[in-house]
Amino acid sequence: MNEQDRGDTTAVAGQRTEVAVLAGGCFWGVEEILRAVPGVLDTDVGYTGGWLPNPTYDDTHDSKSGHAEAVRITFDPTVLSYEDLLERWFFRLHDPTTLNRQGNDAGTQYRSAIFAQTPEQQTAAERVKARVAASGKWQRPITTSIEPPGTWYSAEAYHQDYLRKHPGGYSCHFMRD
Repeated sequence: MNEQDRGDTTAVAGQRTEVAVLAGGCFWGVEEILRAVPGVLDTDVGYTGGWLPNPTYDDTHDSKSGHAEAVRITFDPTVLSYEDLLERWFFRLHDPTTLNRQGNDAGTQYRSAIFAQTPEQQTAAERVKARVAASGKWQRPITTSIEPPGTWYSAEAYHQDYLRKHPGGYSCHFMRD
């Protein structure tokens, strides 16, 4: 599915929603943690931030497409703010100091990136990244990029809800203190 999504706040069946697009390494582990966050309504794993139209999983490796493995999160901003999603969850579920790497996964497709969907998200992402960097929690500089929204390509069906389907599957993601 090829879909341009700008993350605007919209009302769906009387419920206010917003969309965030985040990349923090392999999308399986990021999705597994974020789907359980109060206020998260839906997750979709896919590819964004590259130049190749309609990329496949294989296209994302070895910098063939420039895309990051990412998760598109639909959330209720009256329950979970965008800043809390970033600060309390995103910057804790992966190591934002390793350039193009999480655990054993290496390559630009595993980069730490925030794809701000609106100017307000851009400002909030910059503010949160600065707070995280100044917190002293991380011993190395934050390498997370803040990138413009790109075309969203949902990943193949077998990647969706992967760790629910394969509970013992590989993940290098966990919540850090």
